Amino acid sequence: MREIDIDQAATALDQGATFVDVREPSEYADGHLPGAVNIPMGQLPNRTDELDRDATVHVVCASGNRSGAMTDFLSGAGFDAVNVAGGTSAWIRAGRPTEK
Repeated sequence: MREIDIDQAATALDQGATFVDVREPSEYADGHLPGAVNIPMGQLPNRTDELDRDATVHVVCASGNRSGAMTDFLSGAGFDAVNVAGGTSAWIRAGRPTEK
């Protein structure tokens, strides 16, 4: 599984990269990376048609566990997917902005 840290995620976000937050809607509503799209882990296998196969998909959750599993899934399905290590929790701890 490919993985990036929070600084690399911030750079990718600044460059307009696609971010998918695989947490549940209530978790996402509490705060997420700016511009991240919410597709809960349980729904992602049935919603891959919403993702651009020509772009890297950056996958994020609260800590990196769920997003790691979904990064593996997406990679196996032919996507260029990367996991955001530490997830939204690390993002917030680093003082990065979130949206609600």
